[in-house]
Amino acid sequence: MLESEMPNYKRMYRQNHSYFLTMVTYRRNPILIENIELLRESFRYSKSKFDYKIEAIVVLPDHIHMIIKPKIRTEYPEIIRSIKNYFSRHCPLQYYQHIEQSKSRRKEGYKPIWQKRFYEHTIRNEKDFILTEAYIYHNPVKHGWVKNEQDWQYSSRRFGNTEH
Repeated sequence: MLESEMPNYKRMYRQNHSYFLTMVTYRRNPILIENIELLRESFRYSKSKFDYKIEAIVVLPDHIHMIIKPKIRTEYPEIIRSIKNYFSRHCPLQYYQHIEQSKSRRKEGYKPIWQKRFYEHTIRNEKDFILTEAYIYHNPVKHGWVKNEQDWQYSSRRFGNTEH
């Protein structure tokens, strides 16, 4: 792909809006549930640096879907970066040492833990929020992990709140 053909991603930063975010492990390596305590610590670390509310979240073995509402609208990329960086710095080698990665990723100092980018969508209104939240909570069912959304233990739906 030529530079002129590269997609031009433009993030929307709207004050008092929520953001649907998805983070995926590199090559869909299923390490998140096995390292759930480290992931929780990564979120605690991020929350110590940034002011944001997690409005909905589900963690699957190889990806995370969540809706967050940052106090400062432009900080959500840094929030994601802090979670990924903390997790990557502390993740035991045994969970990713077997995964090959490109020379360019190695040269840039990446560990084969996370995809470089993340998906984001600005929640535009209440209907969008409800549909996105339903998508998040249904994801473990969609992937065949459980039959009922409430049975997935790595979901904020199960707890009735997300500030835990």
